[in-house]
Amino acid sequence: MKIKYNISNIKCTGCENRITNSLKMIKGVKSVQADHNKGEVIVELKNEKVSNEVKDLLNNLDFPVNSEDIVK
Repeated sequence: MKIKYNISNIKCTGCENRITNSLKMIKGVKSVQADHNKGEVIVELKNEKVSNEVKDLLNNLDFPVNSEDIVK
């Protein structure tokens, strides 16, 4: 399952790296693609239960989640 998170405050590749490295530490996250130009992060999850943990971590890193959509 892939989920796209539209987030605030992502401004550069440093932000992308911080998000990617942090989210990869969560058990159940398969892959992370952060894009500061689009203001989004696409996360591939092993199961849907991990989604709340991903959102919480993004918010704690000061990248507030504005919306999320399942990517087909």
